[in-house]
Amino acid sequence: MNTAPIMPRLRPPRPASLPLPERPAAPPVVEVRGVNFHYHHRQVLFDINLEVFEHEILALIGPSGCGKSTFLRSLNRMNDLIPGARLSGEVRIQGENVYAPGADVIALRRRVGMVFQRSNPFPFSIEENVAYGLRTNNLARGARQRAEIVERSLRAAGLWEEVKDRLRSPALALSGGQQQRLCIARALAIEPQILLMDEPASALDPIATARIEELALELKQHYTLVIVTHNLQQAARISDRTSFFLSGRIIETGDTQQLFTQPAKQETEDYITGRFG
Repeated sequence: MNTAPIMPRLRPPRPASLPLPERPAAPPVVEVRGVNFHYHHRQVLFDINLEVFEHEILALIGPSGCGKSTFLRSLNRMNDLIPGARLSGEVRIQGENVYAPGADVIALRRRVGMVFQRSNPFPFSIEENVAYGLRTNNLARGARQRAEIVERSLRAAGLWEEVKDRLRSPALALSGGQQQRLCIARALAIEPQILLMDEPASALDPIATARIEELALELKQHYTLVIVTHNLQQAARISDRTSFFLSGRIIETGDTQQLFTQPAKQETEDYITGRFG
């Protein structure tokens, strides 16, 4: 019996005559330097250094409990809401250290939106869900502009045609995949520059998962995306670069196709070939 591990399905290989794409000369939109993170006395991230570039999808992979989601939430300071959470080092968004004294956390979370693992629509109508951030941040001048932004956000999330005739219906009546896209529309309504996605398709069926992946590829034309996923096939299908986390450390970061086919580190190869994880 053939017991060789199954490798993730990758995008079609590039012709041998073409080099792997180089990073643009523009500075990164996210720059993480020397980040360590503690929950009370337990350290969960160790000396993290990472860059994220404009209009790319960066996938974060690794076994459960390796620090991926903690790192993701550190990018827009969602971990601040957890008692005993403590970060040292620098996280720069477009050159600004977001952990500097006096940093505006509310403004940061407008620039760096987030979509969670499980859809979390509010118990309002579809329209009111999308408009929630507009109201709380006073971002729309009147009902007409608010309606325009709601429509634009739902279109960007690939949901408009499915809900345009029932905007005042309860959001909780939508299917799981629709609810997740609604949450994406809600995040997009406040016009972030970066979108963080924490396993956005883990609770969805294969059809809804495929729609979320298609949506991510569409969104990267206008946004920068950082996605946590346990699905190696998903990382291979949609990401430009991949970063492998293990025990709170980044083991390797690189072009997705190269990392999956020619990893530089033995730990990476062991993980992606199924020897552990």
